[in-house]
Amino acid sequence: MYRIGELAKAFDVKNDTLRFYEKHGLLTPSSRSDSGYRMYSEEDKQILSFILRAKTVGFSLADIHELLSIEVDKANSACADVKVVVDAKLAEVETKMAELNHFQKSLKRLSNACCGGSESAADCTILEALASDVNNIHPEQHHHLNKERF
Repeated sequence: MYRIGELAKAFDVKNDTLRFYEKHGLLTPSSRSDSGYRMYSEEDKQILSFILRAKTVGFSLADIHELLSIEVDKANSACADVKVVVDAKLAEVETKMAELNHFQKSLKRLSNACCGGSESAADCTILEALASDVNNIHPEQHHHLNKERF
């Protein structure tokens, strides 16, 4: 059996992390010592390892809760149940990546449209684009552009 500090140290996490997982129903101490310390078993240690690995690949607490419920009752669950959780997370990640790619392209357009010089920002193309339409900004529109830069 492990006290909370011992288990936390074994995984290089804080005691509060274990309490947080307990609060959210992911990890429950097997027992309490006579003095009230949370006591964790080898099985609890394996569950914590599962939680931390699942977090590492991007699963949310809700996802982990669902995966743990399947893990605990594997005999009455199907691989398809697990795959649904993984595929939903994959779709979420792909959507976020598409959004980030869009942000990156917009920021590059803004950056490329600006001379970055010491001139007044009164005619700054970036500020103009943000005040109107970022997608319609082009480098040649910048009032301060040094043509030799392109």
